[in-house]
Amino acid sequence: MNIIKNTMAIAALCLAFYSADTYSKEYKIVLIHGFQPQQLISDGDVSESGQNYWNGYWDNLSDARIDWPSYERIEEKIATDYIWPKLKAFSESDFCSPGCIFVTHSTGDLVARYIIENQETWLENAGLAPLNIVATFDIAGAGGGSELADLAVSVAQGTESWTFIIEAALEACLGGQLSDEMGVLHDLKVNNARQLAPLPDARIPRLRFVADASDFLGVTSPFIQGHDDGVVGSHSSCGGNRQGHYGSCSSQVDFNGKVSNQGNAVSGFMPYHYPMLMSKDYAHLSVLEQQHKGKVTAASNHENLLSGEGVHFDTYTQTTGWWLWKSNYLYVENSNEDSMSTLIYDAIPN
Repeated sequence: MNIIKNTMAIAALCLAFYSADTYSKEYKIVLIHGFQPQQLISDGDVSESGQNYWNGYWDNLSDARIDWPSYERIEEKIATDYIWPKLKAFSESDFCSPGCIFVTHSTGDLVARYIIENQETWLENAGLAPLNIVATFDIAGAGGGSELADLAVSVAQGTESWTFIIEAALEACLGGQLSDEMGVLHDLKVNNARQLAPLPDARIPRLRFVADASDFLGVTSPFIQGHDDGVVGSHSSCGGNRQGHYGSCSSQVDFNGKVSNQGNAVSGFMPYHYPMLMSKDYAHLSVLEQQHKGKVTAASNHENLLSGEGVHFDTYTQTTGWWLWKSNYLYVENSNEDSMSTLIYDAIPN
């Protein structure tokens, strides 16, 4: 009996070590979620909504979250009542001493930019040390705004005529009817988003991970400039420094991985914004999940964190066709099996 008990204890101890090693990373992972349209209809519990947002993959792999309500504005209560208490707690506990990586999705990209612009000043004014943020991993980033937010606000304010097509697009994106509460949608209007903390002094790398499919059968795409993931255009998700009808984050690789000149690629980027992975098969929501959707290509396969440590993706080239019809495709290793989120997490230094 003692032998059995000892064997079970050793097995449990080994499992604990294995699990800790499996999910342990060198840097702390902080999640910042995106716009949650249901909060415009029913406030709900902000923390619970934040946890539910990441359920499925990222929540179990993270060390902390910064939750915020979509019915508020970024420079107002989101900053004072939700961002600041978290930053203060992080500083007081030396949470980011080993380095923090902010993993953002959608509007979380814009929230992170506002944090990067202000966190050092806020914390130093409170007599606290600034956070050691070594990078952000921005998935389907909406830091450049979304034309759907412009459309929603215009319809709500009566400056845009209501049509069946507009109704279908907004209901697909918002998950229901418009309400009088617009909250962060005002911040997500393209011009507003691009004017919010546009040039932070901090040189924190903003690594971009971009999708090009739609969760909504393409019904939202006619209202978004350029290629899109159903919610944000590539001008935003790639980190472009201006709005435009862009077809890729890279001048050399298409969203589908084809290696060829991309004449309509994003030509200029916001400071320290670096596109890394792209895929034509993932959409705005599915890019967060563990389910594999298709192969992934690389706009860039290597970038450095602020610490100097590298984030790297192994790639390979696949050739199809023959002679004049021959084409080369660039793919990320293991993307034929692993989801984009899995590839992203695995690339975070251990």
